[in-house]
Amino acid sequence: MSIYEETKASAEELLALSNLKPGALVVVGCSTSEVKGDRIGSNGDPDTAGELVRALRDVFLPAGVQLAAQCCEHLNRALIIERAEAEKRGLEIVSVVPHPHAGGSFATAMFHAMQDPVAVEELRADAGLDIGNTLIGMHLKRVAVPLRLVHHQIGAAQVNAARTRPKFIGGSRAKYE
Repeated sequence: MSIYEETKASAEELLALSNLKPGALVVVGCSTSEVKGDRIGSNGDPDTAGELVRALRDVFLPAGVQLAAQCCEHLNRALIIERAEAEKRGLEIVSVVPHPHAGGSFATAMFHAMQDPVAVEELRADAGLDIGNTLIGMHLKRVAVPLRLVHHQIGAAQVNAARTRPKFIGGSRAKYE
């Protein structure tokens, strides 16, 4: 399968397993270096990033699910998101534009694919896709539930996924759905 097809398969599986509703937010972290079989941060590729972004947008946007792209460590793992979504969620917008050597090829490609992109330092997503061990957990809601994907590889990169759920509170008398 191509990078596009592998990405689309992983994204479709996350969408199905997470039971995401329109308006949900998915955070994606991606190392195009890892996808290509290299060490994270060593060989970013804008073309590979473009294929990944295209596949993710083709799956999530028709479902009404919003996307946020995690930048690399050189931007302190800031996130790229549509301005309207950031404002709707009350997120603090910061001033930076990712590029391949500060933000990463993936976040840069997502930035250029969005209508009105902005960067934010933090958010709490409903689900996430981690392509190449980029460590997206800090951007998920408090109770993350790991998902075992059948499509757990894109190129040479390992893919991890998670959904979130509300916290269980109460005690022995509490009942949960």
